[in-house]
Amino acid sequence: MDRLTPLADAFLEVESVDRAVSLAIGSLAVFDGPAPAYGDFLAVIGARLPLIPRYRQRLRSAPWDLAAPAWVAAEDFDVRNHVLRAAVPSPGGPAEVAGLVATLMAPRMDRHRPLWECWLLEGLEDGRWAVLSRIHHCLADGVSGTDLYRLFLDAAPNATPLVPDPAPPEPDATPAAFTARAFGDLARYPTRVAGALGRLSRTPVRSAYALRHAARGLIDLGGAARPVQPSSLLGPIGADRRFAWVETQMADVADVRRRCGATVNDVALAAIAGGFRRLLLGRGEDPAARTVRSLVPVSTRAPGEESTPDNRVSLLLPYLPVDLADPVERVHAVHRRLSRLRSHHEPEAGIGITSTAELGPFPLVSWGLRTAWRLPQHQVTTVTTNVPGPSIQLYCLGRPLRSLVPWVPIADHVRVGVAMLSYRGALTFGITGDHASMPDLHVLADGIAESWAQLAAR
Repeated sequence: MDRLTPLADAFLEVESVDRAVSLAIGSLAVFDGPAPAYGDFLAVIGARLPLIPRYRQRLRSAPWDLAAPAWVAAEDFDVRNHVLRAAVPSPGGPAEVAGLVATLMAPRMDRHRPLWECWLLEGLEDGRWAVLSRIHHCLADGVSGTDLYRLFLDAAPNATPLVPDPAPPEPDATPAAFTARAFGDLARYPTRVAGALGRLSRTPVRSAYALRHAARGLIDLGGAARPVQPSSLLGPIGADRRFAWVETQMADVADVRRRCGATVNDVALAAIAGGFRRLLLGRGEDPAARTVRSLVPVSTRAPGEESTPDNRVSLLLPYLPVDLADPVERVHAVHRRLSRLRSHHEPEAGIGITSTAELGPFPLVSWGLRTAWRLPQHQVTTVTTNVPGPSIQLYCLGRPLRSLVPWVPIADHVRVGVAMLSYRGALTFGITGDHASMPDLHVLADGIAESWAQLAAR
């Protein structure tokens, strides 16, 4: 039985503890017009559903948390419950689109159904239209989430052939059989631990090397338990959201990246740091060195695993250099900090934690997750995630894809998060904010754009 990993289950536990948040990730795909008929769009997605079997499965929880929730067939599945449509308020500009995206992304997804939706959005300015896709974070991370675009995107203007539908799914297990399987998984806990120890013993040198790196990373992660400097960026959040985005061209800062010996991600995080600096100064707050610590997800997928719908990520926890006024100095600072955290093996420590949790008895792991989420955190100010998107021109029903805009969820006292997604040389920053506490979200967006422009000018 295909069950959630502890990491994937953690994204469900966040919603169980904090009733105000939704852990759905998503993106907005904007196309040149005219918009297709709803029936045509529905037909394309319905025909390609066999490409993603998970889209016709729902989660089923085990009694008493004996085992992790399992993916089972959604016997009453109807694609019309997942492919929806909406009109952008006139005049259909960025403000109206952002408002509608925030409205559609904020509600929680119905766990009695497969955890995905596609919204056909009509009425964008200049005759454009869009598709808003959202999936629950327990189903996929950012990398595997972008692969789900196969549902409606093509590499050529002509639509690809329809996918043959496989045999109908097997009927769901009876309550007694489902519970028995959960007891069986729990009973196999000692066997899993023994197997893991056996694998370690067969490669003692490599295992010792990996354990040493993980231990060094744990020490570094332990230092991140120190609270950040208090600011208005941390605090309770509600259920409503705000949204904004900034589109930039990666070629604009190619020279800066080369001269600094940095990566595109370093430059992007430096621009985000400039945006947070502007936001804090605009609020009359001190952008001190330890004010903004970001959770930076790091993909642990091996090449060829991009299509697997699950979560395979670790993390880095750098401070963003909001105290530095010079944009190039911020690039150098980000590059140094990320390089140091990687050399101290923070990602390996994260992998070690999640791998160990997968070996543990799920009732204990689940209880630990719930306990941890109930403790208000003061160590992370924001989340900044960067996902490489398609590098070639894509189409939907012959219409060219113009841009991709990402959405990242926020929770646990984090009032603002930033997602980055690339497409054909463009890098778009999608900024999610709590509605009540982030009325000036546009200041952060303008600050990111300004920082990027300053780097381009240099």
